[in-house]
Amino acid sequence: MNLVQESYGYRALSASGQVATGAGVLKGFYVGTSTSLTVKIWDNTAASGAVILETTAPLTAGTFHEVPAGFATGLFVTLGGTGTITVFYA
Repeated sequence: MNLVQESYGYRALSASGQVATGAGVLKGFYVGTSTSLTVKIWDNTAASGAVILETTAPLTAGTFHEVPAGFATGLFVTLGGTGTITVFYA
């Protein structure tokens, strides 16, 4: 029997910010709190360049959003509105 265990790093955000540098894989993000919270995800170390996920509609707290995507340069998340998320990546 083969048992495969996935392991991801994580970063909690309450404002826009850099999550990772270099290449990696994004698993998704969990919305902890939300007051009209929106999310945009970039393949970069800043809010510019290649977009992984365009700006979402306002998100609901307590939900996980799977975004299985690779990134080459880095991972940057722009938050709009008010809220918190935890980003999972490898």
